[in-house]
Amino acid sequence: MIENQKIRPAQVVGPLGEPLTLASLPAPGTTRWVVRRKAEVVAAVNGGLLTVDEACERYSLTLEEFAGWQRAVDRAGMPGLRVTRIQHYKSLYERHQRY
Repeated sequence: MIENQKIRPAQVVGPLGEPLTLASLPAPGTTRWVVRRKAEVVAAVNGGLLTVDEACERYSLTLEEFAGWQRAVDRAGMPGLRVTRIQHYKSLYERHQRY
C-alpha cells in the first residue's frame, strides 16, 4: 500500500536558502509574524513539509490569510510579505497585469 503512504521530505529549502525542518519552523504559538517567519511557513508548505491545513491549524491561521502570504511571495518575493508595503506591491502587480 505504498500509494496510501504520505511521503514527506525531512527538510526543504527555506526562503534564505537554509534547510528547513519541522523543528526549525516557527513555534506553533507564534503571534508576531515577521517577514522571515511567514516566508518559512510558505516555503514549508510549498516544499511539502506541511500541508496547508496543517500549517493553518499549527499557527491558527485562516485559509485566506495563508493564501494571501502565498500570493505575496509568488508576486513579489519576501518583500511582498511586509505589512507596510502590501498596497504598494498590490498596485505594482495590478499594473503589470494590465500590460
